[in-house]
This record gives sequence, C-alpha cells and structure tokens, in this order.
Amino acid sequence: MTRIALYQARTGIDPAGNARTLVAAAEEAAGGGAEILFTPEMSNILDRDRARATPHYRAEDEDLVLAAVREAAARTGIWIHLGSIAVRREDGRLNNRAFVIDAAGAIRASYDKLHLFDVDLATGESWRESASYAAGERALVVETPAGPLGLAICYDLRFADLFRSLTDAGAEILSIPAAFTVPTGAAHWHVLMRARAIEAGVFVVAAAQSGRHEDGRETYGHSLVVDPWGEILLDMGDREGVGFAELDLGRVAEIRGRLPAIRHRRPIPAVERVRG
Repeated sequence: MTRIALYQARTGIDPAGNARTLVAAAEEAAGGGAEILFTPEMSNILDRDRARATPHYRAEDEDLVLAAVREAAARTGIWIHLGSIAVRREDGRLNNRAFVIDAAGAIRASYDKLHLFDVDLATGESWRESASYAAGERALVVETPAGPLGLAICYDLRFADLFRSLTDAGAEILSIPAAFTVPTGAAHWHVLMRARAIEAGVFVVAAAQSGRHEDGRETYGHSLVVDPWGEILLDMGDREGVGFAELDLGRVAEIRGRLPAIRHRRPIPAVERVRG
C-alpha cells in the first residue's frame, strides 16, 4: 500500500508566489506520510496575458519553480510529480512539460504534452495552445515508489490510443494533471477519467487546477484518484489544498484477473468502408 498526495492549486500569475505554495504543499504531503505528491498542469504560472507572462518563461535549468520543487523534494524526502510547467525552448516557443522528481531532488523523467488544446467553446472562450506551445514527441512510463507511472497532461485525456500504449508498456498508474475549463469539466471530467481507469484496469491520478484565477479564467477542480474498477477514491471538489489517497497495486492484478480486457487486446486491422 502506497500513500500518495494531490495538490489542487489555484495557480496565479507570479511564479515566486506559486513556488511558495508548491513548497508548502510538499511539506504538508511529506508530513502526512505520502511517498509521492502530484501537482496540476501549469504549476508555475497561469496567465492569459502573453505580454505579462512572457518575461516569466524560462528554460528548464533557469525555472525558479522547478528549482524550488526539486529543493523541497530533497529536503522533505518525498517524490514529486510536477504536473507541468511552461518551459521556454531555444527557438522561443514553449513546451508544456511534466517532471518526475525523486526524493533526492533529481529529475527522473520529463514529458512534453503530446496533444495541444485548440478549441472554441459555446461560452465564447477560445483557446489556441498551439499558438505558443510545441507538441511533445514521445510517451513515457516511469518507475516510482507508487508503481510504474504513465505520463499524460490534460487534453491528452481524450486520446485513448495514448493510454493503450502506456498500459501496453506496463503502466499501472496513469497521471493526468490538468487545468480543465468549467464547461468541459462538468460535462466530461469524471466520465473520461473513470473510462481511462476501467479500460486497462489501472489507477488514475489527476491533480487539477481549481477556481477563479488571477488572469480571470475559471478551472473545474475535482482532483481525482480512481481505482482500476472505476471507483472514485478521492474527489477534492473545488477546494484548494492537499488531499491523500492509498494505492494498492494488488488491486490492478485483481481487477485484470476478473476482467482481463488488457490481455485480449489485438492489433486493429485496416478499416474498410463499405459504400451503399
């Protein structure tokens, strides 16, 4: 049995302030007996004002939030999955990058979000992630104290083939940090998270942004832990703070034994379209 913690954040426009809240969350998680802390997507800054935000974007080795989180991990002796931060590339564009940091503060793995969120919502909201960000090029499974962890970020949730690849590669936990909008969250968050868990008999851990942020956006919250049967072990609602859950990886083998869909996977043949 592994105790994990999730930090549900209301990330603002000041990276230094965000770093302080992340460090406090790491201390609370370690004090509560967690072996690994999960944080949301875009934990270093959330700001729709590009002119105001751009000076805060840094290369990976210069990012003050990443440095603070690594130091907190080493000092508290806890692993941290930093759900993602905006990282400046050499070409001036950004990556939405997740980090798995061990209890010595070392970066064990990083993952760049594969699927970029470009959408116009009925509410009038318009998002063009590809205007500033470059998509990732690889999928990853990382060994952690909680178990083999498959990495994804937010909009990746909607692409089931990614999670098939991660679980085919041995993932028994899927981490899906997010900053979901309220309309899409209310409609799809719970059902898609539960579906990803049920499809392969895995745990899903989804640390989320929540509430009205300094830049005016509103995010859905409801950080979740879902077990391999699709049961919700933790739902943090809309509150900011740290929550805890217990993961028993024996549950993965148990559920896969009862419903062995992952063993029944077959390569999908080419689709034939029959016209009338």
